[in-house]
Amino acid sequence: MTKKENRSTEYFKVAVIAILLGLIAGAVMMLILGKNPLTAYYNLLQGCGFAPKSKYAGGKNILTDFTSYIDFLTPMLFAALAVAVALKAGLFNIGISGQMLVGAFLATTIVGYSSLGSFLAKPLIIIISSLGGMLIGALIGFLKARFNINEVVSSIMLNYTAEYIISFFINTKYVDPISRQSKEISQASRLTLHQILIGGYRYDIAIGFMLAIAAIFIIRFLLERTVLGYDIKAVGQNTEAARYAGIKVNRCITLSMAISGLLAGLAGASYYLGYFASIQPKTLPSTGFDAIAVCLVGGSSPIGIFFAALFLEIIEKGSTYMSSQAGLEAEIASVIMGLILLTSACSAFLLEFLKKRNKKTPAKSREGGN
Repeated sequence: MTKKENRSTEYFKVAVIAILLGLIAGAVMMLILGKNPLTAYYNLLQGCGFAPKSKYAGGKNILTDFTSYIDFLTPMLFAALAVAVALKAGLFNIGISGQMLVGAFLATTIVGYSSLGSFLAKPLIIIISSLGGMLIGALIGFLKARFNINEVVSSIMLNYTAEYIISFFINTKYVDPISRQSKEISQASRLTLHQILIGGYRYDIAIGFMLAIAAIFIIRFLLERTVLGYDIKAVGQNTEAARYAGIKVNRCITLSMAISGLLAGLAGASYYLGYFASIQPKTLPSTGFDAIAVCLVGGSSPIGIFFAALFLEIIEKGSTYMSSQAGLEAEIASVIMGLILLTSACSAFLLEFLKKRNKKTPAKSREGGN
């Protein structure tokens, strides 16, 4: 087994340990509350279309639940990839939510309220939203590279700046007087084919999902097979060594944050102009923060992120149905997610523990052979 394969195996073990500990802790809490954890976890699967419900409302079945789950999953894939690209460069992009908001707001006002047809509107939504997120990400990267302003501080400040400025414009110009959110975009602009009638059932089909799958392989190729990817990872490992080796560190920092912002913009497009059709003022999407947990559980690997998001979003999406069926508060899903994140944050300790354990095992085997 190569060193790279061994490292991937260790990250996989850490992810499994984190998930198991979170689920066990959640099960213990449910038992204390007098609930059956197996039933509750089965309810999570039912709420996402991975298991059949006892009955369905009109126009719904297990497949409509699953397509709704895929629609819910899509923004998380983009957001977690955005976190991963920044982490590879040794940066912590905690401004995903703000970049989602900026990209989505620009796309909403420029295209979402226009009379353009689907053929033009949908590609323009993707382009404008990704560019909006990319500009904010590049600004954070530039401030870090040029003035050594900590990216965590600048991204948090830009989060709140974006939140309040966009809220002002929504409340003064684009607000829906009934919902108190921004006016809904046109169906031609929406990245989700909403309530499409097929065979008597109504489906939500996420157009952005295939783009998210493509992004996973593109980012994997970028990081593993290109010079830029090598430079980004080198900067993330050791900035001074990378600079000594002739790598343009400032360029790498700015570019990695720009790519991260671009992915965050795509997350915003699939969230605000896909799963939803409007923007809630004075609120940052939790997706941008939950993406950190998904990225950590996935070991910052694009493929790992896909499976981590697939699993963790079952907990998030299915919590509402679990609450209604098992009589548990939906917030217990957040507790489980928090415990998984806490364990994943201790990944360095767990990896060191696994390395020491692996070193001891061959030694014992040799002693047994003698």
